[in-house]
Amino acid sequence: MPRTLTETEREDFLAEPRIGVLSIEDPGDRPPLTVPVWYAYTPGGDLSFFTGTQGRTARKTRLLEGAGKFSFCVQQPEFPYKYVTVECTVTGADRAPGADQVRAIISRYLPADAAEAFAKSETEEPTGTFVLFTARPERWLSSDFGQ
Repeated sequence: MPRTLTETEREDFLAEPRIGVLSIEDPGDRPPLTVPVWYAYTPGGDLSFFTGTQGRTARKTRLLEGAGKFSFCVQQPEFPYKYVTVECTVTGADRAPGADQVRAIISRYLPADAAEAFAKSETEEPTGTFVLFTARPERWLSSDFGQ
């Protein structure tokens, strides 16, 4: 029988470098937009991630700015299966994040040299290509199927 993670367990689990799945309401005729993202989280703090401002990623940015809230899920896809889902409210949208801010997220997923190059290339463009969103987790769901 699965059990609910404790507050410390769920926050520690969310803080690990996993791929998050973001789901945002679409007020039109389409279903919610659900996409994977790289993110950062420190237990007790805010969740942060970036989106693009061009091409297909512009929809994600537009929907986040319009809705001001979203659901976010991370999972452990191998046994013992676990997941944490949080419902969040957007608290900030930085349209010109610095290389340090981008690197803080990217370095969780890429080797240091690749993260440095990526952060530098994406923040040197005059118009910027990222919006760094910050959000406060408000409601949590979690389950540990290994217990």
